[in-house]
Amino acid sequence: MTIVGKPLDHPLLEVKGLKMAFDVTEKRFSKERHYLKAVDGVDFFVRRGETLGIVGESGCGKSTTGKLIMQLLEPTEGSIIFDGIDLRSLSNEEMRKKRKDLQMIFQDPYSSLNPRMRVFDIIAEPLISHRVAKGRELYDQVLELMDVVGLNKAHAYRFPHEFSGGQRQRIGIARALALKPKLIVCDEPVSALDVSIQSQVLNLLVKLQREYNLTYIFIAHGLPAVKHISDRIAVMYLGRIVEIGNKEQLFSNTKHPYTEGLLSAVPIPDPEMRDKKNRIILKGDMPSPVNPPSGCTFRTRCMYATEKCSEVVPPLTEQESGHFVACHYPLDTKKQQGVTQYV
Repeated sequence: MTIVGKPLDHPLLEVKGLKMAFDVTEKRFSKERHYLKAVDGVDFFVRRGETLGIVGESGCGKSTTGKLIMQLLEPTEGSIIFDGIDLRSLSNEEMRKKRKDLQMIFQDPYSSLNPRMRVFDIIAEPLISHRVAKGRELYDQVLELMDVVGLNKAHAYRFPHEFSGGQRQRIGIARALALKPKLIVCDEPVSALDVSIQSQVLNLLVKLQREYNLTYIFIAHGLPAVKHISDRIAVMYLGRIVEIGNKEQLFSNTKHPYTEGLLSAVPIPDPEMRDKKNRIILKGDMPSPVNPPSGCTFRTRCMYATEKCSEVVPPLTEQESGHFVACHYPLDTKKQQGVTQYV
């Protein structure tokens, strides 16, 4: 499978045909196996210095994709080419050395920090593990990292439970920055925080990206946060990417019915604008990834679905420069032709 929209310059990360299936068979010795397809053939690239947002409902496979890139899970199929090297071809020792360039900020700032370690030791751990610094140099680097993320140096020897949620996430960001990585996977880093704190953490990530020339994969289910920080956005549904493009294309010229539904669900603070908004309610729930629908997996909830949608899987095709959609009838085509509802 060839990657879509491959840029002329050499990207930092290329994901090709990525799949992850979990065996969920209830009976251990059953001959008939059942698999949950968490990620089902994902292709994308990330340029150096950019932010790719991945958005979708809970259970769509976006967090699993992040863990696969980090090699925290072993993919069922596909390749993850980072800086010209397929990570799946590396030995455990080679992958350990490569982890300096790949770091992750986790969703929960409470459970992602060891409650028995002081803040100084949490941030210093990767530096010690990879033998980057020791002694006075280690001390200076940890305090510098705390200052960079907006933490008080005087709190270096406190425990995580003595900090607020936003401060704990800053500790996690400092730990991710410690080894000066090339790519950081941000797995819903603001979803567990108060709204007022979310903007502070997002602005911090944007500031750090400029200063350290970082590359982000930003995973979230909230479109406003993704729009604020991302250069390009990939929309996932039931383990597949259904639309991908730069944020201007995605928000102003939506092509996929699922993206249209997500955008419709974004709350609008202005009451007058809210009344004028054409609210789209997606019917039903997301199908089970153990037994997904035939053809287009979104067809059971799509108001534009036809018989073709139940028979043929729509390929991810380019509708305009850099804007790819997996739909037999992209939205502008539907409006022009008046597609008859099938489901």
